[in-house]
Amino acid sequence: RVLPFLAAVLFQRKERKDTGFSHWRWEKHPYYNLTVKVLRARNIKGTDVLSKADCYVELKLPTASPGVSRTQVVDNSENPEWNETFQYRIHSAVKNILELTLYDKDVLVSDELTSVVFDLGGMRPGQPLLRTFSLNPEANEELDVEFFLEKCSDAPTEVLTNGVLVVHPCLCLQGTVNKEENTKEKQQGCCEVKVSVPGAYQKQLSIPWTPDNEKDNGTSFVFHVDKEMSPELQVELEQTISVLQDGVNPDIEKHTTVLGLGTVPVNSLPIGEKVDRIISLGEGKSLGMSLKAEESTWDLDIRLGFDLCKEEREFLDKRKKVVSEALRKTLHLKESPRKDEVPVVAVLGSGGGMRALTSFYGSLAGLQQLGLLDAAIYLCGISGSTWCLSTLYQDPDWSQKDLQDAIRRAQGAVSSSKAGAFSPERLKYYFQELNAMETTGRKVSFTDLWGLIVEYFLQQKEDPSKLSDQQEAVKWAQNPYPIYAAVNVRPNMSSDDFAEWCEFTPYEVGFRKYGAFVRTENFDSEFFMGRLVQKHPEPRICFLQGMWGSAFAASLDDICLKVVGIGLSFLDSFKDVIKVVDDCRRFHFRDPARLKTRLVIPGGPLLQTFQDFFKSRVTCGETFNFMKGLYLHKDYVNIKKFVTWRGTHLDAFPNQLTPMEENLYLVDGGFSINSPFPLVLQPERDVDVILSFNFSWEAPFEVLELTQKYCEEREIPFPKIKFSEEDEKKPKECYIFVDDNNPKAPIVIHFPLVNDTFQKYKAPGVERESEEEKSFGDFIIESKDSPYRTLNFTFEPHDFSRLVEVNRYNVLNNKDTLLKTLNLALQR
Repeated sequence: RVLPFLAAVLFQRKERKDTGFSHWRWEKHPYYNLTVKVLRARNIKGTDVLSKADCYVELKLPTASPGVSRTQVVDNSENPEWNETFQYRIHSAVKNILELTLYDKDVLVSDELTSVVFDLGGMRPGQPLLRTFSLNPEANEELDVEFFLEKCSDAPTEVLTNGVLVVHPCLCLQGTVNKEENTKEKQQGCCEVKVSVPGAYQKQLSIPWTPDNEKDNGTSFVFHVDKEMSPELQVELEQTISVLQDGVNPDIEKHTTVLGLGTVPVNSLPIGEKVDRIISLGEGKSLGMSLKAEESTWDLDIRLGFDLCKEEREFLDKRKKVVSEALRKTLHLKESPRKDEVPVVAVLGSGGGMRALTSFYGSLAGLQQLGLLDAAIYLCGISGSTWCLSTLYQDPDWSQKDLQDAIRRAQGAVSSSKAGAFSPERLKYYFQELNAMETTGRKVSFTDLWGLIVEYFLQQKEDPSKLSDQQEAVKWAQNPYPIYAAVNVRPNMSSDDFAEWCEFTPYEVGFRKYGAFVRTENFDSEFFMGRLVQKHPEPRICFLQGMWGSAFAASLDDICLKVVGIGLSFLDSFKDVIKVVDDCRRFHFRDPARLKTRLVIPGGPLLQTFQDFFKSRVTCGETFNFMKGLYLHKDYVNIKKFVTWRGTHLDAFPNQLTPMEENLYLVDGGFSINSPFPLVLQPERDVDVILSFNFSWEAPFEVLELTQKYCEEREIPFPKIKFSEEDEKKPKECYIFVDDNNPKAPIVIHFPLVNDTFQKYKAPGVERESEEEKSFGDFIIESKDSPYRTLNFTFEPHDFSRLVEVNRYNVLNNKDTLLKTLNLALQR
C-alpha cells in the first residue's frame, strides 16, 4: 500500500514541467455533480469558557458557486450532528478546491475554529467517499463529511487554457428597468431598484425608481458573469421613508423597507435576443425589464501563453544582427557570428534609490566605452535602476549617443533641491492629479502620490510620457529591450512569504508565472474572464516609477528586518498553523496533480491585531486585476513556476491565488530580491550571460543567494554561488559564476558596488598623480555619514560624479573578464 503512494509522489516530481503551453489551446472536459453531506463533528472545544460550542460549517467552492453555503447551528454541543446535504456542478478542467470551515457562533462575530482545504480532483465518480478530517489530533477533534461524485448529463464543453489558467464562456447581461402600469400606485418616500448578479464583475447597482413619474426614461445596467456559475439576476425593490423625530430632537431618521424580491435565471434568456420580462416581486408587485444576454467572443483581450510576445520575438530577430556585429568588433572575430550562435546577454541593475540610479549610469557608460552596450539584448531594472532606464528610454536613440549628455542631465536632477516637491503649488498639482484619477474610476493609493513626487525628483516638471511610448526606442532594435520589475504582494503577508514577479515592457505587462499578459496601453484597465470590460487611460510613466520604486510601501516588519536587522519574529508564534494532514495511502489517490488536504488553525484575534498593525501595506499600489475571472487548471501544480510542493506556500492554496483576487498589489521588486533575476531567467528568454550590477547597501552577494534559492525551488538552472568570508567583508570589483556541468545555466558576472583600485587609478593602468585626483578617488561608499544612503535623494555634484566614475571604472577595469566570458558564451 505504501509503494503506489510513493510512486505517485516520485512521478509528480519527475513530470513537473518548466512551463505551460507556448500558446493557448482548446480542451474539452466533462461536468460532474458533486454531493457533499456534512455529517457530524466530535469533541469540539468552543471559544466560550462558560458554555459548549454553537457549531456550524461553512462551505466554499468558488470554482462552482459564487456564494457561501452553511449548515444550521447546533447549539451547546461538543458533538454536533447536522446531516445536511449540498449540491454542486463542477467542471473538471479547473482545480476544484472545497473549503470547509467550522465556526462557533457568537452574538457579534462568529469565531473560526478550523478550516479544511480539500482537493476534489482525486475523487472517483460513482464511489461514495467518507472522510474523517482530523481537526486537532491532540484534542481528538474530528469532522465527518461524505462525498459523492457522479457524471453530469450536461455535455462536455471546451475551454481555453495555457496549462495554468482556464477561461470559461462569459455572458454579458444588458438590461433596462421599465415602468409597468400595474406598479404605478402611490408610494410614500423614495424607492429604488437594486439589481445584482452574484459572481458578476459588476457590483450591485441601485436605480432610483419613481412609479408615478409620467416620463419613462428607463435606466440601463450591464453585468459580465461566468456562464458556468448558473448566474441569477436578483431584483430588490426598496422603499426609504424619512421620519422627523418627535420632541426636542430635530434629527430625521430613515427607515428602509424591502417591498419585494425577484430573480431571473440568466441562462434561461435566449442568447442575442432582447426580451421583455415582467418580474414578480411578490405581494402583487412586479417590475418590467428589457433584458438581453450575449455570449462574449473567444477573442480575448489578454494574451494567454508562455511564449514571448510577437513584438519581442521580432525585436530579437533584429537585435541579434546588431549584437553579432558588436561581438565581431569587440572580440576581433574574422566574421560575424551566425544569428543562432549569438549569446543572449542581459544587463541587470539592482535597487538602491538615487544611489542605484546614479551608479547604473556609470555602469552603462562603461559598457558603452567598451562597445558592449550593443552586445546586450535585455536591459532590466528594479527600484532605483528603473528610474535610470525609464529616463534614458525617453530618447529613442539613447544608446547610439554618447551617454555623457544623459549623465549631465541626470546630475542636474539628482543634485537639485527636492524641497520644491512639497511646495504649495506642487501639492495642489498632486491633489488635482489624484482627484482626476479617482473620478475616472481608477484606484488611487499612496504609491500614486509617491509617483508624482518621483516625477519632480527626476524631471522637476510634468512628464507626459507613457511606457508604451518606449516602443519607438526598440522598434528597430537600436537599443536593448527594457524590462522593468515589480512584485505582486498581499497586504497582510510579508513579501518573504509571498511575492509574484510582474514584468513591464513597452509592449506588455504580465506574469510569466501564470502566462497572462495585457497590452501596456491597457494596463490598469478593468478585465474580467480575459475580456476588457472598462478601458482606462494608460497611466503616465511617473505612476509606474512610483510603483517600481515604492520602497516606502514596506510593512513595518520588512523595515525592521531590512533596516534594523531584527524582524518581528515574535509574530511567528501566533501565525496560522498550517499542517499537511492528508494520508493518501488509505484512499489510493494516484492523481499526481492532486493537492494534499491541509488544516488551517487560526492564530486568533491577538494575531490579527498584531498583523494588521505591523504588516498591513496601506501604501500598496492597488490596481485592477486583469486575471480576475480566470481559474487555475487542474494540473497547474505540475508547472515548476509554482512552489506547491511546500504545502504551506500560498501556491498550494489555489482559491487564494491571484486569479481569484479582486486586485493586484504591485510594489517595489526589491522587497523580494533586490535585482530582477527572475525576469531574465525564464526559459523563454534563453539568457546565456547575465551582467549583474549590484547597488545594494552592505549586501554584496545577497541578491545572488536569494536568486539561487528562488531557482532551486523552481528547478531553474543557475550556477552555484560560492564566496569566502573575506569576499563578504571586502568584495572585489567583479566575480564570475559558471556551472560547467550545465550549459543551460547562465554565466553570471557580478559587480558589487565597491571603491577598490579606483582609489589608486583614475583609469585602468593610469595612476592618480595630483592631490586633486587622489582626493577624488579617496572616498568610502558605505559609511554612517555616507551621502549615498538609500533614503538620501540629493547628491552634491562632486558626490554624483564620484559615484558615476567609480562604476564606469569598475566595468572598464574588468574588460578582460567581460570579453573572455563572451568568448566562452559563443563556444557553449
